[in-house]
Amino acid sequence: MSPQTQKPPAHPAPHSDPFHMDPDTEVTFEFVPVIRQYRSGRVERLYPVNPVPPSVDAATGVASKDVTIDPATGLWARLYLPDLPACADDGRLPIVLYLHGGGLVVGSAADAPEHAFLNRLAARAGALAVSIEYRLAPENPVPACYDDAWAALRWVAAAADPWVRDHGDRERVVVLGFSAGGNIAHNVTMRAGGPEELPGGARVKGMALLHPYFLAVNKTEGEVKNAYVRGKLEETWVFACGGRTPGPDDPRVNPLADGAPSLRALGCDRVLVCLADDELEVRGKAYYDGLLASGWAMDDAELLVSAGEEHEFHLREPDSPQALLLMDRLVAHIRGNQ
Repeated sequence: MSPQTQKPPAHPAPHSDPFHMDPDTEVTFEFVPVIRQYRSGRVERLYPVNPVPPSVDAATGVASKDVTIDPATGLWARLYLPDLPACADDGRLPIVLYLHGGGLVVGSAADAPEHAFLNRLAARAGALAVSIEYRLAPENPVPACYDDAWAALRWVAAAADPWVRDHGDRERVVVLGFSAGGNIAHNVTMRAGGPEELPGGARVKGMALLHPYFLAVNKTEGEVKNAYVRGKLEETWVFACGGRTPGPDDPRVNPLADGAPSLRALGCDRVLVCLADDELEVRGKAYYDGLLASGWAMDDAELLVSAGEEHEFHLREPDSPQALLLMDRLVAHIRGNQ
């Protein structure tokens, strides 16, 4: 989802007579160009997804495959294994748990731009990547996405797949999320810092947030760049929660809200926050400032601002100078040599 310069849709209501509305055409929620829901419950996803199959990528040599994690919920992941001779001498690869964007309501691990990004990242970082197909709202309201991310992290920790068992280093797990996936990454890494232990001695070493989906009721001067987009991002959060949320100051979407756990409790050793020139930039910077205020050292909490770039620039223009810089910083973070 690209929260940039969208404007309110200008179209008439499906019916003008409220007593004769068809529940399958009466709109109850709409965020153009992302999603629309009707009173019947029918959901129309407007944001395009171009699913591609797993493969051996000709450009990078990275192999991918799809694996079911939990048949009961339908949770699955796409795994990416780089060309092993080009990787670490010890044969053990850092593991990247990746969470795609889409406002918690659209997107897929199989979407072509996300698939291409993971191929590039696995090759450059010499990492085993696990891209999660978490359940989407509104059919599966929050916290289903968080539960899926935690289940996937535990699955990785348990080395339930041969690629993870034979090639992954479970003591070097990095949780990486883009946009709404950044929100999920924060929440699952907070859970990793709690009393629940991961199997097999696994550890989340790093967390990287790309243009994360955070909100707040109180906004700083100049924070809102596009009032329509900001309003819809706030409405989408409530929609994704099925209405079961206090709103933008829910600690799950505003980690700095009153009553939110301290960011010092994140269950990782280092954090990278990446921001773009989008509607989420100021909230992302507040999150980074909150890290430092909570006691994180600047050596362990890193900030990258891609000035002038839109929300999805790293997917749309992967060879641009700022996208290449972003990739460099992600690689360094994953390898642990910031």
